Amino acid sequence: MHPNANTATRTDAPVSADQVPLRVRAAIEKQQDDSERLAALVQLGIVVFFAALYAVAPKTYTGDWMFPPVTFALAAFFLAGVARLLVVRRGRVAGWFVAASVVTEFFLLLLLIWSYHIQYEQPPAFYLKAPTLLYIFIFIALRALRFEARYVILAGGTAAVGWMAMALYAVYADPSGTVVTRDYVEYLTTNSILIGAEMDKIIAILLVTAILSLALVRARRLLVRAIVEEAAARDLSRFFAPEIAARIVGAENQIRPGYAEAREASIMTIDIRGFTKLANTLSPSELIGTLVDYESRMVPVIQAHGGCIDKFLGDGILATFGAAAPSETHAADALRALEAVIGAADDWNREREQRGQQPLRVGAAVAAGRVVFGAVGDYTRLEYTVIGDAVNLAAKLEKHNKVGETRALATRHAFELARGQGFVPIGPAERVGPVHILGAEAPLEIVILSR
Repeated sequence: MHPNANTATRTDAPVSADQVPLRVRAAIEKQQDDSERLAALVQLGIVVFFAALYAVAPKTYTGDWMFPPVTFALAAFFLAGVARLLVVRRGRVAGWFVAASVVTEFFLLLLLIWSYHIQYEQPPAFYLKAPTLLYIFIFIALRALRFEARYVILAGGTAAVGWMAMALYAVYADPSGTVVTRDYVEYLTTNSILIGAEMDKIIAILLVTAILSLALVRARRLLVRAIVEEAAARDLSRFFAPEIAARIVGAENQIRPGYAEAREASIMTIDIRGFTKLANTLSPSELIGTLVDYESRMVPVIQAHGGCIDKFLGDGILATFGAAAPSETHAADALRALEAVIGAADDWNREREQRGQQPLRVGAAVAAGRVVFGAVGDYTRLEYTVIGDAVNLAAKLEKHNKVGETRALATRHAFELARGQGFVPIGPAERVGPVHILGAEAPLEIVILSR
C-alpha cells in the first residue's frame, strides 16, 4: 500500500444559467420557490398591517357607508393574498401564475387607491395624492426576491401603466376641464392635477424598476455561480476529505503547484489481511459491495476522531491527523481512532458471521512525525499529498501486523506523544522492541494496542 494524494482541479470559466446541470437548476428553482413563498407572506403581512391601521384610524368621510369602498378593496386584497399564499405553499408554481399574481396584486392596490375618492366623496384627482402610492415601490421590490428580472419589469410596467390610466381617468372625469393646473401651490392645496407631478411618479416607478432589474441581472449571475460552487463543494466533499474540499473551495487565490506546509502530524494506515486472495473468489459486485461495507464503517470512525481520509487504496485506507489542518492533539486523536477502528472491525465481523460470511482480519498502524502537506502536479491537474517518514513508516508498520500476528500497532514515539496529549488506552498496551520492521532503516520500539 503506497501513500498517494488527493486530486484537485480548478476552473475559473464563467457559468451561465443555461449551462448548469439539471440538479443545479433544481437548486436554483428551489431558491425561487422559497422566495415566492416569502414574498407572498410579506405581501399578506403588509395588507394585514394596512388594514389594521385603517381600522384604528379616525374616519373622516361623511357618507353613510355600512361597508365603505376601501373596506371592500382591502377585503379583496386580503383574500387574494391568502389564496396566493396557499397556492405557493403547496409547491412549485408555474410562471403564468406568478405573472398573473403580479398583475392582480397591482390591480387590487390601484383599485384600493382609486376607491378613496368614492369613499371620501371627492373628485378622482383626490386619490392621486394618496400616500398609498408608496406601497407600489414596496410591491415592486418584493418581486426582486425571486432573482428574476422579468417579474420586476412586469410589476413596474403594470404599476406605471396603471398609474397613467388612473391619472388620465382623473383628468377626463372632470367635465369642466379645469382640474388640470400649472400652479404648484394650487396642486398641493386643492384637488387639482399637475401633469408634471404625475409624470414624475411614473418616471420614478420606471426608473426604480430599471435599476432593480439591472441589479437583479447581475445578482442572478452571482446566485447561479454561488449555487454551482455550493454544489461543487458538496461533490468535492464526497470525493475528497472535508478539510481538502474546504481548502479547494475556500482558497482566496488559485491553488498552485508547489504550495506546501510543514506539520507535526500522525498518520494511520488500515488494511484487510488476505483481501487480495479473497477478491479472486468474489464476483465484481460482491467485491465492491464488501469494500463499500468496510469503508462505510471505517470512515465515520476516523472522521469522528478528527481524522482526514487522504486516500482509498484498494482495501487500504490512508488517514491523516493534523496534516490538512494543524492539531495539538493529533497523536491522541489518531490512537483513539485506532482503537475505535479495531472495535468497528470486530462489530463488522460479528455481523458477517451472522450472515454466514467469512470474517476478515483488519490491521491498522499509527506513526507520528513531521510531514509536508501540499499541492503537486501542474496547472491542469493538481494533487494534495502528504510526504514524510511518518507516512512511509505507518504503511510499513501496518504490514508488520501480519508478521507479529497483531491488529493495532503504533510507534513508541507516537504512543508517548499521545499519552502526553491526554490519550489513555482502553486496554493493555504492550511495549515491544526494538524490533526490525521490513523496509525501516533501523529497529524500532513499538506498542501493541490489539492482538
